[in-house]
Amino acid sequence: MNKPTIDIITLGCSKNLVDSESLMGLFEASGYHVTHDAENPQGDIAVVNTCGFIEDAKQESIDTILELAQEKEDGRLKKLFVMGCLSERYLAELEAEIPEVDGWYGKFNYKQLLADLEHLDHLENLDILEAHRHITTPKHYAYLKISEGCDRHCAYCAIPLITGRHQSRPMQEILDEVRWLVSQGTCEFQVIAQELTYYGIDIDGRQHIAELIEKMADIPGVEWIRLHYAYPAHFPWELLRVMREKKNVCKYLDIALQHISDHMLDRMQRHVTKEQTYELIRRLREEVPGIHIRTTLMVGFPGETDDDFQELIAFTKWARFERMGAFAYSEEDGTYSANNYEDDVSAEVKQQRLDRLMRVQQNISAEIEAAKIGQTLRVIIDRKEGDWFVGRTEFCSPEVDPEVLIPASERLTIGRFYDARITDAEEFDLYATTI
Repeated sequence: MNKPTIDIITLGCSKNLVDSESLMGLFEASGYHVTHDAENPQGDIAVVNTCGFIEDAKQESIDTILELAQEKEDGRLKKLFVMGCLSERYLAELEAEIPEVDGWYGKFNYKQLLADLEHLDHLENLDILEAHRHITTPKHYAYLKISEGCDRHCAYCAIPLITGRHQSRPMQEILDEVRWLVSQGTCEFQVIAQELTYYGIDIDGRQHIAELIEKMADIPGVEWIRLHYAYPAHFPWELLRVMREKKNVCKYLDIALQHISDHMLDRMQRHVTKEQTYELIRRLREEVPGIHIRTTLMVGFPGETDDDFQELIAFTKWARFERMGAFAYSEEDGTYSANNYEDDVSAEVKQQRLDRLMRVQQNISAEIEAAKIGQTLRVIIDRKEGDWFVGRTEFCSPEVDPEVLIPASERLTIGRFYDARITDAEEFDLYATTI
């Protein structure tokens, strides 16, 4: 008997994508045909992996669920299931408001969906629980989730409310996954976590991120390792030695700083000071020459004054971040700031501050990218688009960072590395020819 086709739709971050890939692997090992993010889903069953982090993401998740609920009502879909952050956080409300959904699963029990489809009482009755992920990215790179949850409890952040306390994956399990991915053709790894520098604390009270990355770097076939979502307080300095000494650890660090004013950092409950943050940036650049730092900054947090914002502008000009994202504060239910602060910066002022901050950063980014003209950089090719091969340097993560465009006439191979000379630069793209 043929099993139904399943469409999985992933919303939100790369950590959600890893969960979807894990579920896809289980479905396929059980004999189901599965598609991911199909432009026009045609399956019998749809599974929406939701995001519940900020208001826009929550609304996108709800809109997607409602669209598929209508598909079911019209007879074009047999069953609809929902998993992920939104249902982890708002399960009771969602069950009451959208009864068309056949089953709700959270952030941690989503594998039970397969057991339910197979009409099994317990997840443990499945003999394929260790099935490998179905990688949905180009096969030469993959996201590698090393932990789940966060113990930081920043005032504005809902993540701990959704994911709970930090839980590190066993190191050997991670290294075994890396070896398997290499055997499948993966050579580039985006290491992700809500807070990767905390890795190991919940196991024995010590930070083990440097040890983990060093052991990953020693696995044959691992060409690039890139680190995402570090935290500035109690930074594990040994990690910088690994980045400096291991050529396959990219000189790239994604570390969200949010603000620089001591007034704001204190109200945000970031447990780091302005002085410590300046010293962190100095030391990153001193100990890892050429490092590219990606950060995220926030404007309009409750109580932010013009002076606080001017400090943020001055810091951005001084730090000259190679990559930077920024957003305006949005109050999230249940967070410390929602419960204890008045959202007292007007929407108009938030937008003005955000626009000004991004104008400053755009000029910095343009100057940094233009300075690469004439340099020879190692580039991996991700895809071909029209007249161009599109690739990235070690300083660029997929989806979020500048790309390198090389004329398609050069007949390159997707997934391979090339030395490329940068010939021109725009704000978000480099142009190059291979050597």
